[in-house]
Amino acid sequence: MSQAMDLAGSYTLRPGVPHSIEGRRPVMGPGLLGQLLRGQQGEAVERSLGHLFTLCSHAHRRTARLAINAANARQEQRLPNAPPVCLWLETARDHLRSMALDWQRRQPGSLSHADPLAWLRDCPLAMNHSTSQITNDQAWEALTQLRHWIEARLLDQPVVRWLIHHREPDALAQWCRSHAPNLPPAHMLHRWHGLAHPLKPALRSLNLLNLDPVQQTLALQALAYALASDKHFAQRPSWQGQCAETGPWTRLRHQKKPTTSVISAWTRLASRWTELMEIAAIQPHASAPQTTELLGSGALQIDKGQAIAWCEMARGLLLHWVQLDVQGQVLDYRVVAPTEWNFHPQGVLARALTALAPQDTVSASALAAAFDACVECQVITPTAAESAHA
Repeated sequence: MSQAMDLAGSYTLRPGVPHSIEGRRPVMGPGLLGQLLRGQQGEAVERSLGHLFTLCSHAHRRTARLAINAANARQEQRLPNAPPVCLWLETARDHLRSMALDWQRRQPGSLSHADPLAWLRDCPLAMNHSTSQITNDQAWEALTQLRHWIEARLLDQPVVRWLIHHREPDALAQWCRSHAPNLPPAHMLHRWHGLAHPLKPALRSLNLLNLDPVQQTLALQALAYALASDKHFAQRPSWQGQCAETGPWTRLRHQKKPTTSVISAWTRLASRWTELMEIAAIQPHASAPQTTELLGSGALQIDKGQAIAWCEMARGLLLHWVQLDVQGQVLDYRVVAPTEWNFHPQGVLARALTALAPQDTVSASALAAAFDACVECQVITPTAAESAHA
């Protein structure tokens, strides 16, 4: 196994047993990122993190720049932050790639779609991430082209109209059923519905971000302290004494939208499709409240040379903490990514897996897809000895 694979790590899920999740990402291990990045500064830190976290590299690069700029006392060393539209565009790209590649291989049984990327062939948004910077105007133009493609090729109607009629789970499920024969993402969501919708793990949202800026500052300060003082926190994070989950269904903007709908494994999966539509619906020069709440990102200086930054990306909330020296070079660096919240061995997913029958690997696979690890994840049947101790 290569060093890159060793750093990436993997997870193994076993339904029906108390210890249902095993595995970790060594790159998140105690002190490792700090050692790898020590002495680097500015764009070099971004590049290194982009190479370490290739699947979500754009989000890590963005969050790294926010953190370093907030921690850096030297104004001349601060780099310009990318506009929010760049985050929306890259998140849309992440959702599309996941639907085409990850959803295909996580489906139960075999699928008839031999070429999972066929439905994306004329998509104006290339599926490969680019490390080159684009301007605000270029990003808006790309997002506009994406909206036109979605409306013409996927929805056959304006995306705003689609959102009005299909946000609720039942309406979305019916839409997926009627479009399953012709649209692979709808086909896969339809296939998942009967299996994943009855799976209703208790919702424990990571409500770290807050609509009240004072409360948000206090929460981020507390989390930064926990991250800085506990060398194991990045691999086993908790919030307010509990494990928490994060994903498109736990966004800050959802806090002010009361709903009576129960969040199931299926609605967690479907939230990616709905968020893709919400991103595509944003128009240039939209009102500030409409755009700033779509996907939050920012940074907070904690102490001299120390800052924490956050970014709502495709898989959930990403957090970076950095400590710089007086020259602006990294002394220590830590990252908490969505996978570590969602695949915590005592978390929501772990409890849901334990509640399954030991042979129910199909439901376990649906749960794994809903919580969406960014590293290799396999579901296996527990041994007879493990099942006997369940």
